Amino acid sequence: MTEKKFRNPDVVLDIHDRPQGLKWLGLSLQHLFTMFGATVLVPILVGINPGIALFSSGLGTLVYLFVTKGKIPAYLGSSFAFIAAMQMLMKEQGYPAIALGALTTGIVYLIVSLIVKRSGSGWLDRLLPPIVVGPVVMVIGLGLAANAANQAMFETLANGQELYNVKYIAVALITLALTIFFNMYLKGFLGLIPILLGIVCGYLIGLLFGIVDTQPILDAPWFALPDFQTPFITYQPKFYLTAVLTMAPIAFVTMTEHIGHLMVLNKLTKRNFYENPGLHKTLMGDGLAQIVAGLVGGPPVTSYGENIGVLAITRVHSVFVIGGAATLAMVLGFVGKLTAIIQSIPGPVIAGISFILFGVIASSGLKILIDNQIDFNQKRNLLIASVILVVGIGGLTFQAGPVAVSGMALAALFGIVLNVVLPQKAKSEEE
Repeated sequence: MTEKKFRNPDVVLDIHDRPQGLKWLGLSLQHLFTMFGATVLVPILVGINPGIALFSSGLGTLVYLFVTKGKIPAYLGSSFAFIAAMQMLMKEQGYPAIALGALTTGIVYLIVSLIVKRSGSGWLDRLLPPIVVGPVVMVIGLGLAANAANQAMFETLANGQELYNVKYIAVALITLALTIFFNMYLKGFLGLIPILLGIVCGYLIGLLFGIVDTQPILDAPWFALPDFQTPFITYQPKFYLTAVLTMAPIAFVTMTEHIGHLMVLNKLTKRNFYENPGLHKTLMGDGLAQIVAGLVGGPPVTSYGENIGVLAITRVHSVFVIGGAATLAMVLGFVGKLTAIIQSIPGPVIAGISFILFGVIASSGLKILIDNQIDFNQKRNLLIASVILVVGIGGLTFQAGPVAVSGMALAALFGIVLNVVLPQKAKSEEE
């Protein structure tokens, strides 16, 4: 059976199903709002124009969809893995160094994609079996749990101090409860957009609780051209060895995340994207998206687990919905008022939604273990899963100069090594 003829019977809209009119707009807005907070947070922390990040994430996503032939419903947003490196480069060498670093990471992806194309992807099954993949996917979701909890509890004051705020918790929990209600009890079109409805209602609750700052919305212009920092136009690029040595290794960290997200999408969509369109295509799409993002002045992009969570909850897997969200993001980069409105969504609202989205990702990892009937009576399996979960969720970090490997990437590395070196049975199990 060819991939074109196959349709997942468990979904509302499959990969190539195209929604119409307002339904399409609503579903795309849901993905847009879901990725917005994280996508603009990265440039804010680094010192890059958020409008550029929105535009580059949308453009990068469209590039990814084009390269993968519209077969994978993945949204690409600003990558958190590069924040520390970009902050250091911005402080010491300025934005041109970050742009070179972003181009370098994309080139690393392209090189690896060519290697995979020549050698095939069968090695992935040996390198990343379910006992490694399942816990790593769980870490992807659970590793962000503390961030969601902190957003729900603490208000950040002007001096940077974090203050415990009962209003924040109330707004987060009300948002969570409403989103669960919408997901379980609404039918028809409204039943397809529980996340969007949760964000809108959470925003209104935030207004009632007085935690939404509306002044930036009033001050923002309707039209605002992002400050594109384009090579050969805004500045003359030069070679920054520090940028290359700092950001290139981190590309392998985000590749691990890329592969983990792809595994979750395989399970959700009941397809094998390693074979069709092929892992080399997905890596190439991600790499070209990073290069395009760097050329327009944005940070490196990567696939977003939050949006995968939306796919799982709504059972809407249409690439047309993802493409619509990407187009809206590009347009939004030029609309100052709308950008300000979305930027004003309070942290507790995002936290309430994240409790569900991050949990869905973690549950997908658990489902991988269950579906493959992993036997935890075997010491080998128990040890591999234990180390991955504690290292990843605990945030263990290995740092050498400006390069730091931590959390999910380090957990995945430990899992791969243990899977290779540990025997199938412990000595005590052979007796």
